[in-house]
Amino acid sequence: MNSDGQPTPPPDCCATILWEEACSVTSSVCVAWQRTMAEPEKQKVIKLVPENLLKKRKAYQAIKATQAKLALLEKKKVHKGKSLKFVRLEEFQKNSKKSHRDDIRIHRAKQRPPPPMPPAKNTLAFAVRVRMIKGVSPRVKKVIHMLRLRKIFSGTFVRISKTSLNMLKIVEPYVAWGFPNLKSVRELILKRGQLKIKKKKIPLTDNTVIEQHLGEHGIICLEDLIHEIYSTGKHFRMVNRLLWPFRLSVPRHSARDKVGLLKEMGDPGPRAEDINSVIRKFN
Repeated sequence: MNSDGQPTPPPDCCATILWEEACSVTSSVCVAWQRTMAEPEKQKVIKLVPENLLKKRKAYQAIKATQAKLALLEKKKVHKGKSLKFVRLEEFQKNSKKSHRDDIRIHRAKQRPPPPMPPAKNTLAFAVRVRMIKGVSPRVKKVIHMLRLRKIFSGTFVRISKTSLNMLKIVEPYVAWGFPNLKSVRELILKRGQLKIKKKKIPLTDNTVIEQHLGEHGIICLEDLIHEIYSTGKHFRMVNRLLWPFRLSVPRHSARDKVGLLKEMGDPGPRAEDINSVIRKFN
């Protein structure tokens, strides 16, 4: 080190060049450090926002979040239901007339004497919906939903009683019903029987499923279930509710020949023993 505080140069030529470069770098670093020390430090200024403005912003954000949530719910409702379509005024008029005609028919039926009870041997009926229910009276639609005939050409078993006969009388123009025999009941359950468990269809292919859900009532196999339905035993209502409505098989040509299909299906209303031929034809 010399008197100025800098290192002394080495004796050879190459070392002299490196020593000069090191001195220049050291001097530049010192100059830069002196400049930074000379400049005053700049302090960051934080802009203050009034409290009322912050409250307005918070309330506005809450309103926008609520509107977005409601819009999403409305969008889900639109997608969940049926798509919107244009309906002509003539169709509203037609549906209104149909509903009014149903109300008049039900009112007139009240003035007449009640229908006679069938023979004691007929304790079970099978009801099939054979007509569309678009535009019908709300009371007719409610009875059809109570009978679980929400889809056309679907059928369910009904226990014969005074109340059930009145219900079948209300939906007479749209439902065909009669008294099935043991063979028809067996064929329906064996071919199209399905249990309704947790809103899922489970086909009756295994007795363990029947025993698991109906074993506490003494029904452990398919034959016990058929016997309980045909004999309308004390657990008929629960077993019938557990069965999914039977969807009858419709021919492929039905979309092109609706008149021919309705002729094959027959007229709605009481059909007595003829319901067995309908079951065999469309099962």
